Amino acid sequence: MGCWLGPEGGGDVAEEMSKNALKCGYRHIDTAAGYFNEELVGKAIRESGIPRGELFVTTKLAYFHGHRVREAFEDSLKALDLEYIDQYLIHWPMAHTLDGARARSFEEHPNFVDIWAEMEKLLDTGKVRAIGVSNFSIKNLEILLKDAKVVPANNQVEIHPYLPQHALQQYCNEKGILLSAYSPLGQGNPMFFSDPDFARIAESHDATPAQISISWLVQRGTPPIVKSANVERMKKNITLVKLSHGEMEIIDNIHKKPGAHRSLLPYHEPDGTVLMWTYEQLGWPMTVGGLVEA
Repeated sequence: MGCWLGPEGGGDVAEEMSKNALKCGYRHIDTAAGYFNEELVGKAIRESGIPRGELFVTTKLAYFHGHRVREAFEDSLKALDLEYIDQYLIHWPMAHTLDGARARSFEEHPNFVDIWAEMEKLLDTGKVRAIGVSNFSIKNLEILLKDAKVVPANNQVEIHPYLPQHALQQYCNEKGILLSAYSPLGQGNPMFFSDPDFARIAESHDATPAQISISWLVQRGTPPIVKSANVERMKKNITLVKLSHGEMEIIDNIHKKPGAHRSLLPYHEPDGTVLMWTYEQLGWPMTVGGLVEA
């Protein structure tokens, strides 16, 4: 269950959603310092009555805290009020400089190689079980791995039928990095739901389009981070269907249709940047508007 609920954190909705998700059977709760709701998510976890060892909790280092990794981690741990964090991720490869200005390029300090070195030190505290990254491309993983002593356990990126990330998945598999999918339903913009081939598969299984997308991800070995505050949808989203080899191939290739191969998220600026980094710096083969280059 993903806990991104907008820039204000979602207020009490974050706590209620997390409590309901745990009741429905979700056991991985994914939040972040930048979601501004760690305290409420942690409260829901503590009050769930579920043994801590049965839960997996992920939170993330905000891009504006790259100069204070240890302190930011301790802040998250305190906000969650848990004994430990299962997984701590670098949320974005870009970071602020030490004086608080936003770094526009990899060459500016602090960069994600320096940040990763500080992330590795967190493993010695006994307060975090695994460290990883989010929104990292093959290009930036290559840069990171040149100096890394610890291979990231996880790389969490946008993945759905319109952006399947096949090449990135192959790369991560080769490096021993688990690739996981955020926004697997398009974060409110599920354009692929209306694709006739996709809709036909959902109808044949008497399933929702969301169930088909989630089942496709699970079958290809990509854990999805799903979000819904609606209890009935929560239940459906963890009720998987078995897709045939042919159905998997159809969904694998939907992104090849004209205009389909694209990001579905709203954070792309009109000038083709994300948080002031260009697509080239991010290593994303995209054009303005989030369209993926052929």
